[in-house]
Amino acid sequence: MRNDSSATADGRPPGPDGLPLVGNQLAFLRDPYGFMTENAREYGDIAYWEDPMGPVYQLNHPDYIEQVLVGNNQHYVKGDQFQHVLRPITGNGILNSEGAVWRRNRHLIQPAFNPDRIEEYAGMMAAFTEDALESWADGQTRHFHEDMMELTLRIVARALFGIDVDDHVDTIGEALEEFMLASESLSHLVLPSGVPTPSRRRIRRAREKLDGVIYPMIEERRSNPTERDVISKLLEVTDERGNGLSDEQIRDEVTTLLLAGHETTALSLTFTAHLLARNPAVEERLVEELETELGGETPTMADLPDLTYTERVVTESMRLYPPVPGIVREPVKPDIIGGYEIQPGATVQMHQWVVHRDPRWYDDPLAFRPERWTDEMEADLPKLAYFPFAAGPRRCIGDRFATLEARLVLATIYQNYHLELVPGTEQLDLMATITARPKHEIPMTVRER
Repeated sequence: MRNDSSATADGRPPGPDGLPLVGNQLAFLRDPYGFMTENAREYGDIAYWEDPMGPVYQLNHPDYIEQVLVGNNQHYVKGDQFQHVLRPITGNGILNSEGAVWRRNRHLIQPAFNPDRIEEYAGMMAAFTEDALESWADGQTRHFHEDMMELTLRIVARALFGIDVDDHVDTIGEALEEFMLASESLSHLVLPSGVPTPSRRRIRRAREKLDGVIYPMIEERRSNPTERDVISKLLEVTDERGNGLSDEQIRDEVTTLLLAGHETTALSLTFTAHLLARNPAVEERLVEELETELGGETPTMADLPDLTYTERVVTESMRLYPPVPGIVREPVKPDIIGGYEIQPGATVQMHQWVVHRDPRWYDDPLAFRPERWTDEMEADLPKLAYFPFAAGPRRCIGDRFATLEARLVLATIYQNYHLELVPGTEQLDLMATITARPKHEIPMTVRER
């Protein structure tokens, strides 16, 4: 049964009152996860408020979310709010683009994520992980999230572009980190894009750092193209007049894939390690499966069907801590959701963080219980009560890549090491940028098995 509250006097859904000028933006920035959770608890399956960008509708029921992302997806675009935040760094890549440009470029990039290509990446993912573990030592305390960001960056660059970025890992990592932190600034979110602010200067510097790495990558592939890497495929494209994509257009796609292709998987691995350290019984069961099925051997693609508990650990981790905690869309045509008419100019928000923790869909929703993911449970789950990779035509193009990588990296690490949280880091505090990111580093002590 849906938990819909009564409409307001003006026929809009109920929702929180805001402050003059800034609306609810300050409340969201102070505690984004608490704000969206409280809205769902207080106002039901659709909540309304206004912020400086215009009216906002927060959808908290899987049926409503499916209507926007799947059933009526043609009525919605990513919209101005999304572009305002992300375009300064990713340009017009497939995360941002719409219409014919998006369809063309997704079609060009899709072969890199087809099942046969995904299978080819498996050995490389495990090998890169083993290489990273060579620098680990028993009893050492490491910055685990930094380790995972570096590892996943190396993997995505080799897999999608056929290029080693070992010499540029720090530059790329620092640039992406600088962008993600600056993107949450209130001035960046609220002020018109033409207004120079410290956060926008930081974003510009981050872009310049990335461009200093990416444009030489494009030139390298122009001089030495391959048949399989994404950059070479983009360089081959011509329109009906024989014109190819500009270097800037290719740069936008490369930046998008670098950002999306390593950030979310690194976060998922970080959250999973944190959860396992807090839940020793789950770790014990995971390690038992790895020992039984792998016997100390490097995991391969062929092993994954037997690593069912490993898969459930990753699934449950992404339920509790979805790397992308929310999705926004803007209607280009009027739509009716839950009996309310939503007009163009509004923003529709759908939060995985809220829906994935809803007790209507998950028993004891705040508990880390991978064993909950049985076939029977999944059959009874509403279709979009779990949507870490979104859904519909704009579903994440790299979802299979990410889940494969997470399972292989996790299996490789936990065959070799037990990870312990440093005292005082048991609480996982997150910021809400484009992704859900730890506010502080997560030091973990590694113990050889």
